[in-house]
Amino acid sequence: MDNPFKKILHNEELPEVLKDKVLNDVAMIKLSIDVADLFVVKYPNVIADLLGGGSAKDKNKEE
Repeated sequence: MDNPFKKILHNEELPEVLKDKVLNDVAMIKLSIDVADLFVVKYPNVIADLLGGGSAKDKNKEE
């Protein structure tokens, strides 16, 4: 596979296909981070609040 960055340097302009691919990759990374945040941080906090009556942060503040 050819290095796409060498082509950019020769043309001095970013091809639309490569630009779209980079933007799609960034959007996929952002979506992955949002999904991970939902299931790793927010969902367990909600379950802990429902079952335990408060989070560990709240308990530490009371002590």
